[in-house]
Amino acid sequence: MFIRYEQFDRNVPLEINIRRLQNLFLDILSKTSGDANQALRYMQGLWDSHDLEKATGMTFDEFVDHLREQGLLDQKEGSSGAAGFVATSKADREIQKAAFEEIFQDLKKDGAGQHATTAQGNGGERLAETRPFEFGDPMQDINFTASIGNALLKSGFDDFSMSEDDLETHEREHLTSCATVILIDISHSMVLYGEDRITPAKKVAMALIEYIQTRYPKDVIDVVLFGDDAVPVDVDKIARVSVGPFHTNTKAGLQAAMKILQKRKQANKQVFMITDGKPSAIWERGELYKNPFGLDPKIVAQTINEAVVLRRKGITITTFMITSDPYLQDFVDRMTRANKGRAYFASLDNLGKFLFADYARNKKKKV
Repeated sequence: MFIRYEQFDRNVPLEINIRRLQNLFLDILSKTSGDANQALRYMQGLWDSHDLEKATGMTFDEFVDHLREQGLLDQKEGSSGAAGFVATSKADREIQKAAFEEIFQDLKKDGAGQHATTAQGNGGERLAETRPFEFGDPMQDINFTASIGNALLKSGFDDFSMSEDDLETHEREHLTSCATVILIDISHSMVLYGEDRITPAKKVAMALIEYIQTRYPKDVIDVVLFGDDAVPVDVDKIARVSVGPFHTNTKAGLQAAMKILQKRKQANKQVFMITDGKPSAIWERGELYKNPFGLDPKIVAQTINEAVVLRRKGITITTFMITSDPYLQDFVDRMTRANKGRAYFASLDNLGKFLFADYARNKKKKV
């Protein structure tokens, strides 16, 4: 498990250092897929090895009590009678907010993230362009400088008068609603060779959800996990997601995404897929057909066919391949062309940037 360390500054006010330790606990909690007891064991190890009791004036048990007082932990008696702890829904929410702050802390109001169309209409940012005023346009959008200029040109200074025909109003950028499904690969390769790929994948998904919920409340986002099969997961439970001994059934993930999006009423529909591996399994006559060795022509063909079905439904796929393996580029390129979507070969440290930038762009782009 990867833990990022930073200097513990004793000159910083105690409440700030306690907050940092609380955030560290939440980060570890996400890495342990919501296992509060395991996260606490890691924290206690840090407490003892770095003498944090002396630095904070707080024992580890008092820190645990602090987490309970903050509503992040509940105590629960196990089947053996031993007491343990479980993470609360507030902890899940705090992890999501922390992910947003880490990944999107430099967002600007007018930066990437708006999903604009070429059409113009009410709602969204006010544009510099103007047009003749129409009944029903909001008064605050009237361009009085241009309107007075129109009236002066028509009537002159001596006999100045203004009518409705002189009024001009600012255009407004029309923002479309959007429905998005994030597909997250939970196959075994996401933690293979000692590299934790699932935690960054979860983190960018949580950050995007936080952004959408706070800025675009009319948009809808769903999350689907795919391994041997595809399973939807509540967006507020992503921190508790873990990988399994699964193959990569990309076809099942795409089918689940299409099923969800067909029920959505939003104007724009899209799929974001975060994966590090090739498709290695499909369901065939009720049995899992799998081949982890190379690109199986049968699996590849059926997966690409599913991408074509999505394209015909007007649903684009943006694939974020978090591996630099050139062996997989051919498959990703074929699927992208079939769907007329987009593809990125992103490293773990820039995945959030790509995911965010493409979320609301919502238009075709040459890959």
